[in-house]
Amino acid sequence: MNKINYQKELEKIIEKNKREDILPSLLLHSCCAPCSSYTLEYLSQFFKITVLYYNPNISPQQEYEKRKAEQIRLINQMPFKNSVGFLDCDYDSKEFFAVAKGYEDCREGGERCFRCYALRLERTAALAAEKDFDYFCTTLSISPLKNAQRINEIGFELQEKYSVKWLPSDFKKCEGYKRSIELSHKYNLYRQNFCGCVFSKQEKATGEE
Repeated sequence: MNKINYQKELEKIIEKNKREDILPSLLLHSCCAPCSSYTLEYLSQFFKITVLYYNPNISPQQEYEKRKAEQIRLINQMPFKNSVGFLDCDYDSKEFFAVAKGYEDCREGGERCFRCYALRLERTAALAAEKDFDYFCTTLSISPLKNAQRINEIGFELQEKYSVKWLPSDFKKCEGYKRSIELSHKYNLYRQNFCGCVFSKQEKATGEE
């Protein structure tokens, strides 16, 4: 079975919308400002974007608030061809710990992470459907440490459940991750060295010892 090139699938959608002279709305889940930097630079040429900040996995709350503030600052400072808005969700770490229960010992990148992807993407899909967005998507696929195949599989499953279009992506392609590093330096963004949850932080600390 051939592996799907999700970047190519995204490009097909963009080209179709351009031919039809459509500027669709997109609810874009963002995990952090650095990961959203290139994603916003790229997608804002072709979509009206609202950034959704829903990350109950981030721990502690002080870390969450720091990352959220950087996200808002980036949106306010970056120039965009089309409008970029911001939508915040209340912080409730219990939502993450509920889906992580029983998977605490999984290594980073395993089933616990997949459940975390699904938690955040489901909230995004539900809100996209509720607020009549044309598409929903996430910045998560820009990270070399995230499983783009699984992210897109979850996205397409939720597309069927909520009847709102999933925008396929693999933002690390076409040097997207490299560009996110460049933009992070340009805007002096706070870049964390762990994904966000307490388990990834512990694993990172253990690996550095």
